[in-house]
Amino acid sequence: MSGAGDTVRTVLGDLPPAELGVTDSHDHLFLASARLPGQELADPDAAEAELRDFAALGGRAVVQWTPYGMGGRPDDLAELSRRTGVHLVAATGLHQAAHYPDGAALRRLDLAELFTAELGRHAGLVKVAGAYHGLDAHARWTMTAAAEAHHATGAPIAVHHELGTAAEDVLELLCGTLGVPPHRVVLGHLNRFPDLGLHRRLAASGAYLAFDGPSAANHATDHHLLDCLAALADAGHADRLLLGGDTTTAAARGNPGMPYLLRRIRPRLGPDLAHLVFTANPAAAFAAPWAPRRR
Repeated sequence: MSGAGDTVRTVLGDLPPAELGVTDSHDHLFLASARLPGQELADPDAAEAELRDFAALGGRAVVQWTPYGMGGRPDDLAELSRRTGVHLVAATGLHQAAHYPDGAALRRLDLAELFTAELGRHAGLVKVAGAYHGLDAHARWTMTAAAEAHHATGAPIAVHHELGTAAEDVLELLCGTLGVPPHRVVLGHLNRFPDLGLHRRLAASGAYLAFDGPSAANHATDHHLLDCLAALADAGHADRLLLGGDTTTAAARGNPGMPYLLRRIRPRLGPDLAHLVFTANPAAAFAAPWAPRRR
């Protein structure tokens, strides 16, 4: 549900939603975390190879959910977009506290101001994170700042749900208390908690549901992915669905990697649902009524 003047903010500039094309709605080209030592995604050449493989299958855009302080490398993203022709959407925001060793420095940040500034320069969404089956103080702090940044810019907010949990808590806070319209919220990792009744309630709210990480074979719920998508489509919620690869470690790149979405998952959806999930829905979910970019 994008407005007539809405655009998608990519690292190279604002783009009409209709030009976004086939989209991986949740992935990482660059990522570094104290929780994943030695598994950093930090190689521009490897990222370029991944993008070219994705583009060879018809991929036109990737939404990178790497938030502030986790090695998102916006300048490298811009160069990769120029070299490959793939549209790249970057994130601001903040992950769970465990990803940031210096908690004292983190608490000194004015998060709303930080998020809004990055949205004005290179970022096209705010990424935040819940806790397991609830929202801790850190999650509430970051989501409150994300809502302020949304109200200042219109930016979409994408949410990491730990093992797919606490999505209703997130909607109650972001949409109920903080006034963010549900269609500006993307709920991530729902494939990891395959409660079909819950999924239908979330979709009925108007939020977007991101099923990501289908290539992560360590998740015991991966085999439910297609059943979840089919059930939501049958219930009339096909226009709320997004898919992403969510590559988070160097070991996962190319194993099977970003192209897996288009090579193996897309053919099993059928042409109509595939068009919605990979093209029409991302164009709506990541569009916003942006003010002009800051120079």
